[in-house]
Amino acid sequence: MPMTTLDLPLSGIRVLDLSRILAGPWCGQVLADLGAEVIKVEHPLRGDDTRDWGFRLGERNTCYFNSVNRNKRSIGVDVGKPEGLAIVRDLAARSDVLIQNFKTGGADKLGLGYEALSALNPGLIYCSIAGYGSDGPEASRPGYDLVIQGESGLMGMNGNDDQPPLKFGVAIVDLFTGQYSAQAVLAALIQRGRTGKGRHIEMALFDCGLSVTSYYGLEALALGENPPRYGNAHPSIVPYGVFDAADGPLVITVGNNAQYERFCRIVIERPDLAEDARFATNLLRTQNRPELLPMIEAELRARPRALLLQRLAAGGIPCGEVLGLNQALRSPRATQAGMVSDDAGNADTPAVLAPPYRLDGKRAPLRHRPPGLGQDTDAVLGELGLDGPRITALRQTGAIA
Repeated sequence: MPMTTLDLPLSGIRVLDLSRILAGPWCGQVLADLGAEVIKVEHPLRGDDTRDWGFRLGERNTCYFNSVNRNKRSIGVDVGKPEGLAIVRDLAARSDVLIQNFKTGGADKLGLGYEALSALNPGLIYCSIAGYGSDGPEASRPGYDLVIQGESGLMGMNGNDDQPPLKFGVAIVDLFTGQYSAQAVLAALIQRGRTGKGRHIEMALFDCGLSVTSYYGLEALALGENPPRYGNAHPSIVPYGVFDAADGPLVITVGNNAQYERFCRIVIERPDLAEDARFATNLLRTQNRPELLPMIEAELRARPRALLLQRLAAGGIPCGEVLGLNQALRSPRATQAGMVSDDAGNADTPAVLAPPYRLDGKRAPLRHRPPGLGQDTDAVLGELGLDGPRITALRQTGAIA
């Protein structure tokens, strides 16, 4: 049986998503995937900035927008108009969670800051996302993923030592910040269950970017300098990384000495490399990387990928193909997992990734495809008690879509 909305952990939780672009909307999408009712507030004419980014789908959707707004409803409201602001304040009074990423101080100027809204709704969990900490000298600086990838050292640890700094393939700081924000919201919801009180959560992209450096960051602190960059290789394990077979790349991860011996004897048929004292342990293999890797690479390039993958699997050595993105998404593995939801007849959302969460053996459902701009405005306002004539009057003022 498919999972129903009532089966989801956040069923009954309402989230008011006032955020734009990626970090805030990603946070809202995580909560929506887990069952929350997420109402996305967009400008009635422009909508979210990402409706104008990247590959166009239909009239007002894009791949960017769709990637962070599934399972949400969209209302078009202009908070710059008193009538629109009143609608948002009314929704905030009836919500459990609010997400916003206005420039620091912007929400307060509108009357949508934490102090003002928590006075209306003491149980409100209010999540603010900004580029930098609100208590520091850079509080007013706008936060952009690429800038923070540079400032946090992420670009400096990515790529190879003989290449310039390299950004990640996706907006990694935005996405991690959204995920961290969702975790904090969930923790605050648990605490509110004990205390009945809301919290003000503040997340900074710069802080989250530093957190993503993980063990590389700690190595930099321990060394007192930048650690070497190894590209697709591993700084501490050899052989480990992306290698070229005769007909294409593959990933090989030899994680311990027993695997290394099987790799030499079974996969590349070089027992001499298993018996060589210079390569007897992983520490020695790492120290003697320049001598070992050229011999391994030559053996791998001499064999077809399918044969290598077969031998690696037989030897219990983790391995895999390196696929293009479209190949990966259309692979039998992705199809079996149900990770892509297709609707060829829907120009706005022809393909959408499914939520990654499995609960009691069932994937959390795609309840709502990413919305068109303001498509749920009338329905949400009706739930607030506004009748048809009142909605028409608000539309005539430009306060709503």
